[in-house]
Amino acid sequence: MTTPKKELAVAALRCGTVIDHIPSNVLFKAVRILGIENMTNHVTIGNNLDSDKLGTKGIIKIADVEFPEATLNRIALIAPRAKVNVIRDYAVVEKHRVTLPDSIVGIVRCGNPKCITNNEPMKTRFEVIDRDNVTIRCHYCGHTVNSKEAQID
Repeated sequence: MTTPKKELAVAALRCGTVIDHIPSNVLFKAVRILGIENMTNHVTIGNNLDSDKLGTKGIIKIADVEFPEATLNRIALIAPRAKVNVIRDYAVVEKHRVTLPDSIVGIVRCGNPKCITNNEPMKTRFEVIDRDNVTIRCHYCGHTVNSKEAQID
């Protein structure tokens, strides 16, 4: 009798980007932030995978795409401990954590209904005021929000 497999094999990437250690509850927000739902490249998304650090985690593998660092760092808003691996010829050539940028433009909706960004056709802009608790403040109206409550566009 054969022993049943305990893990599912996923094809290795020849070239592309792997984003790991994304909390399971925000994985699909990360997909939206990166615009992956509009890509035609091969994408592998794993969710609720076992993780010693997070309990469960999500992972995203995108073939033949290397995101600019500024784009990847937008994920730090919702997953400040996410790790990025850049793959070339099946080897990890770059590995780093995401870093929360000082300013977040165009991905978070302001929760203040009177804010100009909710009444005029313009991009939102938030400044990071607390990196540890991931708290941001609207540049235009001063409304503050933490990443758990942020409405991602």
